[in-house]
Amino acid sequence: MAVVKKARSSSKDTLSFKAGEYVVYPTHGVGRVTGIETHDVSGAELRVFVINFDKEKMTLRVPVGKVSAAGLRRLSNRKIMETALSTLKRRTRVKRTMWSRRAQEYEAKINSGNPVSIAEVVRDLHRKGDQPDQSYSERQMYQAAFERLVRELAAVERINEEAAIKRLERVLHAA
Repeated sequence: MAVVKKARSSSKDTLSFKAGEYVVYPTHGVGRVTGIETHDVSGAELRVFVINFDKEKMTLRVPVGKVSAAGLRRLSNRKIMETALSTLKRRTRVKRTMWSRRAQEYEAKINSGNPVSIAEVVRDLHRKGDQPDQSYSERQMYQAAFERLVRELAAVERINEEAAIKRLERVLHAA
């Protein structure tokens, strides 16, 4: 059983986060750092960032030394989010390959955590009223990408998720 002690962040960490700061974990999206803990694991000290994902009701602990390898990063800046929003306005690029291949590519883009790549998935899977309905798996993938983009946009712009949803929908319907 691990002994948990609260620890302070030191400036020697390669990528340091503060409690209360929003971060992005590529496969889970936007979370909030709740603190840094030190665990005693087999006699060795292991410092971890504790990240809470409210929507998923999940807490993740990422070792401080593995932050880069895990892909944990700070929120995007406004310029990157504007690039992502402009990506939504561009022409849809649907490849004529089998859905299973496209689904793998879309899943990789979503799990990359890159807002521009996620916006490409949203753009490519978005359906307007005059277009045929999506399959169940297309709707699921679209919803996952849309929610991921909404959460990061809301955190970057410091707005609630409803306002972020409305903003994305306006951009998609104007395209």
